[in-house]
Amino acid sequence: MAGILAWFWNERFWLPHNVTWADLKNTDEATFPQAEDLYLACPLAFCIFMIRLVFERFIARPCAMGLKIQTNGPQKAQPNAILEKVFTAITKHPDEKRLEGLSKQLDWDVRTIQRWFRQRRNQEKPSTLARFCESMWRFTFYLYIFTYGVRFLKKTPWLWNTKECWYNYPYQPLTVDIHYYYILELSFYLSLLFSQFTDIRRKDFLIMFLHHVATISLIVFSYVNNMARVGTLVMCLHDAADVLIEAAKMANYAKCQILCNLLFAMFAILFISSRLGVYPIWILNTTLFESWEIIGPYPSWWVFNLLLIMLQLLHSFWSYLIVKTACRAISKGKVGKWNPLHVSKDDRSDIESSSDEDDSPPPNQKHHTSATNGTNKSHGTNGYLIGAPYPDEH
Repeated sequence: MAGILAWFWNERFWLPHNVTWADLKNTDEATFPQAEDLYLACPLAFCIFMIRLVFERFIARPCAMGLKIQTNGPQKAQPNAILEKVFTAITKHPDEKRLEGLSKQLDWDVRTIQRWFRQRRNQEKPSTLARFCESMWRFTFYLYIFTYGVRFLKKTPWLWNTKECWYNYPYQPLTVDIHYYYILELSFYLSLLFSQFTDIRRKDFLIMFLHHVATISLIVFSYVNNMARVGTLVMCLHDAADVLIEAAKMANYAKCQILCNLLFAMFAILFISSRLGVYPIWILNTTLFESWEIIGPYPSWWVFNLLLIMLQLLHSFWSYLIVKTACRAISKGKVGKWNPLHVSKDDRSDIESSSDEDDSPPPNQKHHTSATNGTNKSHGTNGYLIGAPYPDEH
């Protein structure tokens, strides 16, 4: 184990030439970042998760109730052992052949079975209330940490001149403000990383997981080798747009259409300009070129910049999705009315648009038309419920 630790903390990887860990030990005159400082983030991440539960229960939920956000979940499917076994053990999206087999086995109309699977899938989705509470928690944290970052950074010289991030590097003392900023951000992203497995499942689960891992790695890397100054710039820049998207989501769930559209437009402009403009011109320029000129490259410098570039690729991907979402919403709107976050228009939309996952059947699955419409009516179904497009296709 001692050999592994010695290999992992190799000075020639982490630090510039002619710098050792002994040079960065804390003294009476100066305090430097120490790797063991980050251990505090693990219990703090758990505390943040518990604070979130209390916040959602006693603050976010009453706010949602005050905005008359629906508390009821989706309509439950009629109990049926055979269909439940197919749903849990075989497929949640039965194809036409399986639907016909189940129809004969149960003596049910095919559309009724389709509706049962639709309702059963919706049962696993959270209510709009749960989504509002989650977004309100994230909005509150992002607003607080962004405000703190701005108030702290406006007093620092490296906000106005990024070359200050590298002067006298790595012998830059660690201030209380930087330490607090780093530990709180790291704890929050650790809580997000693990709560991602318990939160609302999204289509971009893997991308978000990769984002959280890259963010945590960047925070750890920049702290351990004392690139904390540029790290504070990266964190503050990223928190800005996150505030607006969570606010837009809350407006969406509260069905405040105009406010939702306005916030989403502000978010899109800020996200694209900051992640595709300010980030590469301001952040990548200083980490790649100014640092090369002042301190020169070394192994962990390459890894740090590789992570920053990977983050830039994610920015590009998400910017593409934002533009695509906005264009799609505008093109499907009528007379200038559009909804980038798919605000629900009826009860069915309220349920299905409350999740980012698409419930549409696989491409090879055709809508099966029954020959007996009378049976459909007797089961309370109609062509709209089964055959109509999903809410975001209106």
